Amino acid sequence: MTVNRPALTYPEVGATSGTLPPGYHHLRRSRVVGSGATCFSSAGQRILGWDMHRRAGFGVDESTSAATVGADVDLRVGVGPLGITARCRVVEVIDAPRQCGFAYGTLPGHPEIGEERFWVEWLDDDTVVGHIVAFSRPGRWFTRLGGPVGRLAQSRFTERYLDALMCS
Repeated sequence: MTVNRPALTYPEVGATSGTLPPGYHHLRRSRVVGSGATCFSSAGQRILGWDMHRRAGFGVDESTSAATVGADVDLRVGVGPLGITARCRVVEVIDAPRQCGFAYGTLPGHPEIGEERFWVEWLDDDTVVGHIVAFSRPGRWFTRLGGPVGRLAQSRFTERYLDALMCS
C-alpha cells in the first residue's frame, strides 16, 4: 500500500547548500561552539538527534530518532491552542569527516515556506563552528500579518539553536 505524503512547499530543494534563491528572506549565522573532536562529535549528535531543537525550546515529534533524508518532524512551540506546529521534512544529511548536520524543508501547514540547514564544522585549527543557513517567506496568514515579528522570532530561535550547540 502506498501512502501519499505531502509535498514540500517550495521548489528550491537543497538551495541552503549553495546560492540562496531570490524572493525569500535569507539568514546566515555562524558561531564558534568549542574545539576538538569531542565537541565536534557531541554537537553533531545534538543536531542529528533533534536535541538542538529540544534545547532551543521546541517540542519534537519525529518519525526517526536521528535525522535521515525523507524523515518528517513536527516541531511545536507554545502551549495548547496558542501553540504553533511547524511540519518539516529532512532533505539532506551532512556526514563528512569534518562536517555533520542536516537540512529540512517546510511542509503544508508550516508558518513559513522555505528551508533551513544546521551543521557543525571542525576546522583545521581544531575550532568547531556551528552554522545555520535559511531562506524563508511567510506561509500562513498570521506570519504574513506578523511581518517583522516573524523575523525576530526566527532570529531568536537561531541564537537558541547555536546556544544549544555550545560545548563546555
